Amino acid sequence: MRKLTAEAAAIAEELGGTRLRAQGGFSSATVQLHLVSAEDRAGDPSAAIAAADRLAPTALPTIERRARFHVDVATAYARWGRRDQCVDALLAAEVQAPEETHARPAVKTLISGLLVSGRTTPELRGLAARTGVLTS
Repeated sequence: MRKLTAEAAAIAEELGGTRLRAQGGFSSATVQLHLVSAEDRAGDPSAAIAAADRLAPTALPTIERRARFHVDVATAYARWGRRDQCVDALLAAEVQAPEETHARPAVKTLISGLLVSGRTTPELRGLAARTGVLTS
């Protein structure tokens, strides 16, 4: 995975700029976004966060991709046991694309897990209410 991602990053760098914009964009930033997700899914949340730290979300070509970035970061933080950073990343995703964030099953599952696994904060409870995970 890392080898293929490095190859994709080299191609993106060689091409310069964003290509295939109608399909959401192929660029160094979108390759880095996929690396964040891949590192987490490979079971290395610290590597996912390190990859995320090398990406400015504003470099991503669409609001949806920026929201996905924040959700991927939240997922990595959750796996790593860093609840506060997880909630912060979920709130950042919500700012980018509230409707999409609220509708994502993965986000709802993540929020549900946070609610039952430890202390809750007003921010987490508010997010849970806005996503329909927590009803009054």
